[in-house]
Amino acid sequence: MTKDLKLMMARLTPLFKRRRQTRYWLSLVNQTYTPAYNFFMNVQPKDQRQRSIPLHSLTNYDLADLETFIGLLRQHTQLTIEYVGFEEMRWPESNRVIQWRPRRDE
Repeated sequence: MTKDLKLMMARLTPLFKRRRQTRYWLSLVNQTYTPAYNFFMNVQPKDQRQRSIPLHSLTNYDLADLETFIGLLRQHTQLTIEYVGFEEMRWPESNRVIQWRPRRDE
């Protein structure tokens, strides 16, 4: 797991350039059809389109291991993490909801 973290940080660091009026965040996508978790770096300068750059895929499709990996990742970066494809799922250790979705009135 630390090998994955080192590889991801090596790819992430050159992309985070700390430019003014630029928004940076990570996306974590749950790929259910090919069991994997995919990380993307998102960059959006003011008044420009968003770019999404693939960083790394975790093929160990285990939610408990992912929770541990996210904890390690948060120790190395303070970027916001956007979760995609985790509706109605909870972290095994903390039992917290992973992805919040606003409730729709039908």
